Amino acid sequence: MFAVKDPERLVVDLESEMTSPLVELDGKVMADDPYIKGLRVARNRPGVVRLVLDLKSEVKPQVFTLMPVAEYGHRLVLDIYPAEAVDPLAELIAQGAKREQPPQDQMARLATIVLDAGHGGEDPGALGRRGTREKDVTLMIARRLKTLVDAEPNMRALLTREGDYFLPLNVRVEKARKVKADLLVSIHADSYVRSDARGSSVFALSERRATSELARLLAKKENESDLIGGVALGGKNDYVRKTIIDLSQTATIDYSLRLGNSVLARLGAVNALHKPRVEQASFAVLKSPDVPSILVETAFISNPQEEKRLNEGGYQDQLARAILEGIRDFIARHPPRPASPLARN
Repeated sequence: MFAVKDPERLVVDLESEMTSPLVELDGKVMADDPYIKGLRVARNRPGVVRLVLDLKSEVKPQVFTLMPVAEYGHRLVLDIYPAEAVDPLAELIAQGAKREQPPQDQMARLATIVLDAGHGGEDPGALGRRGTREKDVTLMIARRLKTLVDAEPNMRALLTREGDYFLPLNVRVEKARKVKADLLVSIHADSYVRSDARGSSVFALSERRATSELARLLAKKENESDLIGGVALGGKNDYVRKTIIDLSQTATIDYSLRLGNSVLARLGAVNALHKPRVEQASFAVLKSPDVPSILVETAFISNPQEEKRLNEGGYQDQLARAILEGIRDFIARHPPRPASPLARN
């Protein structure tokens, strides 16, 4: 792989023969793609196929290989990053930092709730028997929950992803920490080999062993999302791999359990509970050392009845409202920290 200037292009040479999927790549570039203007594929020399990506602007590319996982075989992954990354959450931080803060006793401090819709992009998550994809359900519930949170006078919500695209687990954690979030709620829809498994669950991080075999297996499956989505886990910036779970993490887990209990109690009024207590396991997305974080399994997408309900807008609203009420109960008992870059005048 190498870059060419004037105009900006990215060239990838593959030791391969020309195949129909390679020829069809050009038609897969959308007009609204933020970086790629067009793509050309041609036989460069015997045994080598050249891909030329015509770019709209300068980029920072990264290419790496991945071993087989789940239904995917050997893969070559090309990630394209902007030369200067623009993060809407970072911009929000900058705007908040510029505000002149009034005295503490006059300040109405907004609690910042980061909502994480599980999976996305080429990682569909769990699949229901009717074809429902977990990544779609989680995003719909997260959007509904954001609307409810934003309507609260003392809260605001931010989404880790706002569309159908892949987001590494460490980036989800980093987004919450960047905005100094008060809470992170990761939304999922569970699956199990038995189709009669049902009910809602709430999970917090465990520093040691999982509280049940199902919790351990679920954490293992969720943590494999990066492998499915194509993340270079060996990279220097893998935040989750470098996170040191220390005393501050222990305190965060304690608050996560309190939040989890509040949300679980409210979910029990909407759906049967799979377990009557908050479970714990080593979920990568919950490993922020200073942001209380929970993972909500709204229902079993592998259960035909619960899959049907998960597709109903009314039921999604009920789940979102139950989570909101749990968050509201927790915030009432544990008000947000006095200082935050998102505090309002």
